[in-house]
Amino acid sequence: MDARPLITTPFTASSTTDDVLRGVDLAGVRAVVTGASSGLGAETARALAAAGAEVTLAVRDTAAGEAVAGKVEKSTNSTRPRVVRLDLADAASVARFADTWDGPLHLLINNAGVVTGGLERTREGWEVQFATNHLGHFALATGLRGALARGAAERDGARIVSVSSTAHMRAGVDFDDLHFERRAYDPQLAYAQSKTANSLFAVEATRLWASDGIVANTVNPGGVATGLQRNFTPEQKASLDAAEAAGTFTYKTVEQGAATSIVAAVAPQFARTGGHYLDDGQEAYTVPNDAELAQHPHGVKEWALDTATAERLWAVSAGLLRRAVSR
Repeated sequence: MDARPLITTPFTASSTTDDVLRGVDLAGVRAVVTGASSGLGAETARALAAAGAEVTLAVRDTAAGEAVAGKVEKSTNSTRPRVVRLDLADAASVARFADTWDGPLHLLINNAGVVTGGLERTREGWEVQFATNHLGHFALATGLRGALARGAAERDGARIVSVSSTAHMRAGVDFDDLHFERRAYDPQLAYAQSKTANSLFAVEATRLWASDGIVANTVNPGGVATGLQRNFTPEQKASLDAAEAAGTFTYKTVEQGAATSIVAAVAPQFARTGGHYLDDGQEAYTVPNDAELAQHPHGVKEWALDTATAERLWAVSAGLLRRAVSR
């Protein structure tokens, strides 16, 4: 279904972050990693710092963030990462982070994510998974656009990496009921919708900002056991177990799972092109919206790359945030 050749790299499902960064010097690169207090985010931050980047850990739990920063400093013999509080479900917290950022920014890794076992809402009434995984990162990126543009001018390009999931294949974006106000709540569908939104953000951000030297790409880390699963319902755990048994995916180490984020962040193949969905270090192939997940574990649904849907989601997201700020 892909009209052009897919972008390839030398990396595979078994590649680690250190494999991707071997020989790469990131001195002078400023990076923000959200959700960097554990799991994939902590490993992404460690790897970037080890390659010389100046890393900021954007975390909700600053004590946990400081613990990670100490481990990164000790294990890499690099500059200790800066820790700044960021609650992606709190619009004021996101605005404060963006407003207080000083200087250029070269890499924004939108890694943080949340899974809920039941319906939870923000103070605005937004469904928490969509609000955190998509809207919070949308607000953060738009708030940091100026810094990214300065970073792009300084180093011939800036990149945004959005961490999605194979789960995006379960659902597109339901514009008629984004926040499950009318339909029965299904946490798996809510998570899937938010992960599709992560990909659509990258598509539209690249269209709007490529002229400023900013590109955005989406990555699927694959199956990695992290704290993200702590709130899984029995149904979600059963679904994950069934997918593993069927061979839909095999578990990766954290170092392998974070590797595709690093590919999107530093590989020359993605330096000036965006709106792509990466899996196992490569651009994923596109599959029809009615394709079964079990048959295409490494593909990306059409609905996650559709340009018209991406443009609509951007407009809707911007409107939601404007109304939240004006209250």
